[in-house]
Amino acid sequence: MGYAMVMGEALIDLLEADVDGEQVYRQAIGGAPLNVAVGIARLGGDARYAGSLSTDVLGDRMSAFLQAAGVDGQGVRRVGVPTTLAVTTFEGAEPTFTFYGEPPSYALLTPADLDLPLIAGADVLYTGSISLLREPFRAAARAAWSAADAGPLRVFDPNARPTLLPDTAAVDALRDLTEEFFATADLVKLSSADAIVLYGEHDPAAAAARILALGAGAVVVTCGSRGAHVAAADGATDIPAPLVEAIDATGAGDSVMAALVSRLLTDGRPAGLDAWAGHVRFALSVAGLVCERQGGATAMPTPSDLRDRWGDL
Repeated sequence: MGYAMVMGEALIDLLEADVDGEQVYRQAIGGAPLNVAVGIARLGGDARYAGSLSTDVLGDRMSAFLQAAGVDGQGVRRVGVPTTLAVTTFEGAEPTFTFYGEPPSYALLTPADLDLPLIAGADVLYTGSISLLREPFRAAARAAWSAADAGPLRVFDPNARPTLLPDTAAVDALRDLTEEFFATADLVKLSSADAIVLYGEHDPAAAAARILALGAGAVVVTCGSRGAHVAAADGATDIPAPLVEAIDATGAGDSVMAALVSRLLTDGRPAGLDAWAGHVRFALSVAGLVCERQGGATAMPTPSDLRDRWGDL
């Protein structure tokens, strides 16, 4: 089995919680790409992470966490700015994020920091999320994507955050940027909320068809408790989510991506819709278990966790 190269942000989530009637914030290591890297490693895959971490104490904690999770951090650049904080509030189980820290510690990876032969030798390259909104990370992601042109399967998640998109021009710019990556991606994973932000599209099937038409190999649109819509060149289908007692959906979408990447590492490129649908069923079982835990990177399950909850998948 080969390895996955994961590029993007790592930050600290401050998660709103109620303790004895008082609102407090629980500190958690997060960032969608970091969650994905940890999720892949927890599921038994070889994950390599490339991103920027602060030299402060929170950056030290994130670096140690990645190492303890079994994620290779040779692609990490340490930077002398404070760690970005994502203050996370909830309506039910669904999180809303507000980001603090300028410049963002997570977006300072440069093209010169990349090991391009290591990227080209990967089986899977993942990038996306809020790091793409800023330079120099955006240039680094483009360089990595080009280096992967003839090698890894390329997977992409826009992970649109409305609080970082102040006006219509910002949304238009994000749409143009994400479509640049959609066009050459082997897999695009996005949420139904992402589809609404990017396209004003409330029908996951229509959003997936639009992205397929741009050139993507397959599209998975996650729809929370309703499951996911899966589209490939030979058709499309809806996959229901397992019934769970959700307490925190933070990181659930990232766990879907981690599970899909882990299956790509073990099985290679799926032959068609049926194979993609099988991978998504597995991924939704992973996400269901994540939703039953306090969210973030620490919620990512191991194969034994999955067997204990669901039996053999």
